[in-house]
Amino acid sequence: MKPTNKKLTIMGRVPLPVLLIMLSILLLLLMGVAIGVGSVSISQSTVWNVIGHKLSITNMQPNWSMGRENIIWSVRLPRTLLAAMVGAALAIVGAALQSVTRNPLADPHLLGVSSGAALGAIIALLHTGMVLGVVTVPVFAFLGALLAMFLVLAVANFSSAHSAGRLILAGVAVAFVLTALGNLFIFMGDHRSSHTVIFWMLGGLGLAQWGQLWFPLVTLLLGSGYLIYNARYLNAMTLGDESASTLGVPVERFRLVVIVVCALLTGAAVAFSGVIGFVGLMVPHIVRLLVGGDYRKVLPLSALFGALFLVAADIASRIIMPPEDMPIGILTGLVGGIAFVFLMRQKRNVSL
Repeated sequence: MKPTNKKLTIMGRVPLPVLLIMLSILLLLLMGVAIGVGSVSISQSTVWNVIGHKLSITNMQPNWSMGRENIIWSVRLPRTLLAAMVGAALAIVGAALQSVTRNPLADPHLLGVSSGAALGAIIALLHTGMVLGVVTVPVFAFLGALLAMFLVLAVANFSSAHSAGRLILAGVAVAFVLTALGNLFIFMGDHRSSHTVIFWMLGGLGLAQWGQLWFPLVTLLLGSGYLIYNARYLNAMTLGDESASTLGVPVERFRLVVIVVCALLTGAAVAFSGVIGFVGLMVPHIVRLLVGGDYRKVLPLSALFGALFLVAADIASRIIMPPEDMPIGILTGLVGGIAFVFLMRQKRNVSL
């Protein structure tokens, strides 16, 4: 154990800007690989030449086919960008929820937020139609995620489940109820159109479009900006409500705002990618193992690690069963479920 602790201490001393630059470069390289991988393999030189040409960065004359250009620019680049944004959003939400609930096993999936967002998306797709235009599904997904978080808090208060572990149990119960309601709305909807919601149930990135990427991008920038700006408050919240209050944190109000921000981030992610579980559970723990528990480091690094993880998962989903794409929610569920078992063993002293 001593060598491991020493190694982690050394990594924790690396300046944050250096870590951010290194991970950002790694993310760009991995995104290039993701764009080139698929049923039609495309070289990295072609990938970056097409992107540079489209962004008017280079004056290079196209020496590639229009088909490959369309695959890169219209299909794979939006998909890869969406994977990075969703991974970053879910990871930073998981880190924030683990602070305000003081539970190392909290994440948007286990606390029912993803199920609530999926319920909202199902209602919008099968019952209300696009009453608000292109933002209908994201807005309904956000409202569903917000409903889920408040239901979890209400159930916890009703059952006097104030311990961190029991809050997870309340989240699992709410997730089951919301999932059942989602299935009910699918059953009540037009059966000929119900196949469209399979995307939301399994999780996937195949429907990414340039015209829709602005919504998850804006929510990610605003939500993560707020959480990172208040990282010192999240550090205090891990000490308990009384300690945080003595340090000047408006505990109840801050927890409520964090829940709303996390619901917004989760709703935006689920609206465009479906239910992708366990990213918010695993990534913050990996980051803490590397740099410690200071949320000034944990939050931005969780966002980058989450982006890296989901882009890598998207690559794997396309090469496991060619030419078909495995739903990414299946892959993250398999990996996350195994990781959750090991986290339970590591955190076996958590009271339930």
